[in-house]
Amino acid sequence: MVANYLGVETTSGREFSQTMLRQARSFGAEVITQATVTRLDLTGDTKVVAIDDEGEFEAPVVIVATGGTPRTLGLESEQRFKGLGISYCATCDGDFFTDKEIIVVGGGNSALEEAVSLTRYASKITVVHVLDDFQAQPWALDEAKQNPKIELLNPYGVVRFEGEEHLEQVVIEHQHSGERRTISAEGTFIFIGYLPNTGWLEGQITLNDRGEIIADEDMRTNLAGVFVAGDTRVKRYRQITTAVADGTIAALSASDYLQNRQRHDAPAVSQAKPASHAA
Repeated sequence: MVANYLGVETTSGREFSQTMLRQARSFGAEVITQATVTRLDLTGDTKVVAIDDEGEFEAPVVIVATGGTPRTLGLESEQRFKGLGISYCATCDGDFFTDKEIIVVGGGNSALEEAVSLTRYASKITVVHVLDDFQAQPWALDEAKQNPKIELLNPYGVVRFEGEEHLEQVVIEHQHSGERRTISAEGTFIFIGYLPNTGWLEGQITLNDRGEIIADEDMRTNLAGVFVAGDTRVKRYRQITTAVADGTIAALSASDYLQNRQRHDAPAVSQAKPASHAA
């Protein structure tokens, strides 16, 4: 659900993306869907992208915007309740859980920071972490402990999510005793990491230790003519608005790159000699 994008009424993510797609095509963009990139060569002046059933495409510029994927618990019931109580973005969906009891799954900085952030909306937040110790920095853990709306439960793992049409409760299990508890919750936010879709770029573009593409503020990577936008790059905030901003910057930077390249490739213009005048 998209409800906080400036100028857009509440809509589904699918409809919002389809609107963007129609608009891009109306401006002349060629869009290939349901395709897989089978080969990529970004090191030369001419970039080569091979797509199954579509052949090879060559261009002087490539913008990588393959996004990323939140880590999941891998539970069948998790898939069932995605968008029906289970979320991976507090900023996106927190407001939907005003005055409701929710669960946050995770034990790192992101989980505890988002739990504190969600106290603006939820009436109670139970943080469930599978390990004996939280991995968050002491300041993040202290802030969560001091918040009266937050309860910390560890070491507990999520067994399954339950409900009819929407999430209603979560079954958790103690990792040592095997004791199971059922917690009433209309929402669950899962913060156990994020996977950028960059594995296919290893060895060509410089990545950090989390697999995110390293780029400057103009979205330039370590390769000339290769730019990046969205959740696949190193960034703190992952929102539609920040991804759109990245795309704008990447497109403008790519345009500048092409213009500079054309100027450098253009043949030199000989300076005209002044006309001679008879004495």
